[in-house]
Amino acid sequence: MSTALVVEDTMTDVAIVKGLLQQMGWSVVVVHSGADAMKQLSAMKPDLIVLDVILPDQSGFEICRAIKNSPDTKGIPVFMCSTKNTDVDKMWGNMLGAAAYLSKPLQEADLTQALKTIGK
Repeated sequence: MSTALVVEDTMTDVAIVKGLLQQMGWSVVVVHSGADAMKQLSAMKPDLIVLDVILPDQSGFEICRAIKNSPDTKGIPVFMCSTKNTDVDKMWGNMLGAAAYLSKPLQEADLTQALKTIGK
């Protein structure tokens, strides 16, 4: 079973993302901050990271940059997921190495399409 790390601080969005992934057969681990995400990544290597942009301690863009700059985690696909969905936000996500940039509220069709792009 594939494992996804969901980095999200809003409980409603956690429920949506976690529910969709679990319906698709994924095991899901949830953390609520960038610091917790980095701690979790030192303990496990998920098959996917779903990363909110607006978090309490640092932005998802900063976390994505750290993930993609680390030899241990750079190969993990990152899906940015945010209400910040301007073309500039999407461009930043792409430049930082995100495999997809999904708008909230997350829709099953968007998640399914993004998973196809990474072969899952």
